Amino acid sequence: MMNSSLISPENTWALWAILAGIAALSIYLEQTYQWASKVTGAIIGLVIAMALANFKIIPTDTPTYDMVWDYVVPLALPMLLFNANIKKIWKESGRMVIIFVIGAVGTALGATLGFLLLKNHIPELYKMAGMMTGSYIGGGVNFVAMADNFVVSKELISALVVADNLNMALYFFILIAIPSISFFKKNYNHPLINELEQVGENGESKTRAAAYWNKKEISLKDIAFTVSIAFIIVAISDALANFLASIIPTGNFGLALLNGFLGNKYLIITTLTMLLATYFPDFFGSIGGAQEIGTFLIYIFFVVIGVPASIHLIITKSPLLLVYCSIMVIINMIFILILGKIFKFNLEEILIASNANIGGPTTAAAMAIAKGWTSLVLPSILAGTLGYVIGNYFGIFIGNLLSIF
Repeated sequence: MMNSSLISPENTWALWAILAGIAALSIYLEQTYQWASKVTGAIIGLVIAMALANFKIIPTDTPTYDMVWDYVVPLALPMLLFNANIKKIWKESGRMVIIFVIGAVGTALGATLGFLLLKNHIPELYKMAGMMTGSYIGGGVNFVAMADNFVVSKELISALVVADNLNMALYFFILIAIPSISFFKKNYNHPLINELEQVGENGESKTRAAAYWNKKEISLKDIAFTVSIAFIIVAISDALANFLASIIPTGNFGLALLNGFLGNKYLIITTLTMLLATYFPDFFGSIGGAQEIGTFLIYIFFVVIGVPASIHLIITKSPLLLVYCSIMVIINMIFILILGKIFKFNLEEILIASNANIGGPTTAAAMAIAKGWTSLVLPSILAGTLGYVIGNYFGIFIGNLLSIF
């Protein structure tokens, strides 16, 4: 399958040209047309990439995509936090953790309901319930851990990965579209959306995105500082995370939680950047172009998210697995939206927390950035990192519980 695409997985330059080109096209459409502004460039890029992959123009798996996960996303994060107010964000992080845990319970309920509905049609479904519970609370890191724990065959893992990828791509589309739907805008508080809409209104005939991303002064020095500081922060954070993960034991819940937090490079990247931005605000605040460069890199990331969603493989090999994953996500969404409303959480917090459940901290932070909700970047990473730890506990509990039925 991987070698049947028009562009070979080894054709790195062509693939980078496509990824960057789709990201640029998505930004152009978002800033030029009202319909595209409402859909958002992130979703446009995701859908284009999904279409190219399913029509076998580009491969569904290649080291080029891994480079985006491993290098592009970590570099984008510090660039986008040069103007971060750490006091404000830390104050708001507690709310995100609460709504994230609510969403985690919704995921577990969805896994249980899906199991009861499909257990007679999918062999060893309890194993997949455990795997997907871990994955839809802590992201892909937990998927691998749970697959090892429940001893699942490679063939089944491959089928579940495809179902998971397509399901996540569709769900991210829904999450990003929800803020534009009048029902949610009418029934939920949404201060960040209101703020961005005010910017759009002041931009007169411009789309909201074009008004927000007005031309700004930028120099060669700005570009040099933005890129070099981002590399330095990521290098230090990666080394520190690896060191802390290696020395902190995971023998009990408390230590595992500590290891999950301090051993996560995204959390350290975010924290280190905001400490620097907080204590050296004049220097970091004067660097032009950091937000623009970082956001473009995040758009490339959204393009890559859409690539592995192979509709052909789902139809031919694992349609019921897609149904099962969809049940989990739907229950998560319904549960978190209802309880989020009851406990008066903002719509933005609810959507980012649900994203952190299903996709993990990276995709949640990317969505916050793409939507312009930069104050939710750190809270989303904190919540998603917590999911790395509690997701494994949830997954083991659900898998073992359902194995008795």
